[in-house]
Amino acid sequence: MSTHRSRRSFLRHAAAGFSTLALSRLAQAQAATEPQPRALQVENAVVEPVSVEVNARVIPNFEPRDRTRTRFGSLDYRSGLVLTSPYRGFGGLSGIRLDAKGEGFLAVSDQGGWFTGRIRYSGRNMAGLADVEAAPLLGAEGRPITEKRLWWDSESIARDGNFVYVGLERVNQILRYDFSKGGTRARGEVVPVPAGVRKLPSNKGLEALVVVPKGKDQNMPLAGTLIAFSERGLDADGNLTAFLIGGPTPGQFSVRRTEKYDISDAVLLPSGELLILERKFSWFTGVNIRIRSIPLKSIAPGALVDGPALFAADLGHEVDNMEGIDAHVTPDGETVLTLISDDNFSMLQRTLLLQFTLAE
Repeated sequence: MSTHRSRRSFLRHAAAGFSTLALSRLAQAQAATEPQPRALQVENAVVEPVSVEVNARVIPNFEPRDRTRTRFGSLDYRSGLVLTSPYRGFGGLSGIRLDAKGEGFLAVSDQGGWFTGRIRYSGRNMAGLADVEAAPLLGAEGRPITEKRLWWDSESIARDGNFVYVGLERVNQILRYDFSKGGTRARGEVVPVPAGVRKLPSNKGLEALVVVPKGKDQNMPLAGTLIAFSERGLDADGNLTAFLIGGPTPGQFSVRRTEKYDISDAVLLPSGELLILERKFSWFTGVNIRIRSIPLKSIAPGALVDGPALFAADLGHEVDNMEGIDAHVTPDGETVLTLISDDNFSMLQRTLLLQFTLAE
């Protein structure tokens, strides 16, 4: 039996908990009442700007059990990579944003690091990464944010032109970076947030950020709004809380929680469709992920929003702890979704980069 196959069998059948969230975030969230000492939390932090070597292994099939299958719900599998690096700080990737071509990327690690570079393609398929660099997220004083107590869990990222927003889960703060002032060397400034954000659970707090761009489209009533989603901050009815920050109608709303899924990221399509990446973990079934579609026009202060699932997968597929999603449109008009996983710096998990085409 191949090493790859035996590993996947282990993940599926040995309680599946040694995969994805079991070894770190979910296990900690279920059992811990106090954060671990800071020295343990930031042992893989990026401490200075550095070029990084990243190796890639191609994932030819999203479902190894059926290599002829390419359609999964409303998505068509395009290609995937398993990413590894000799650089100790590479991993924990919790959010990603691509340029309009789907090549240049900006990613954030949950231990306070930026990663930039570009995706290399062979035709329509991803072949590897190039020009990868890492740098620490800096605070307003120009020092790495990991020097502050609990300011290491950078889980979410959104981009609005030169402005990049990063959500910090443990302290439920949002930092804004002006990339016109040095790119990843820019200093972050704290964004004022509603009181409800500060009350989110420390380990189930800010997990996804989306900026609704300003423009001429009259179907974008939330233009200029930063939407912040909690991983599992629950309202009185057990639904997931989210916040509208800035913009014309700031406030709080909820996303209907079903089947015990939590939010891990979100992306806004040009069509005005908001896609929410979700995941759940069970000691019996392992990790499950799905993507739900929410009409942006349904979001307003006090609203409870819901939408259909476009895609679902489990450990029978090539998934891991999928924490990031973004989208770009090809010259042929195809909407491509890019997903990335957080390996929690665990030898039993993987950093995966997956791409799918959104079927019409």
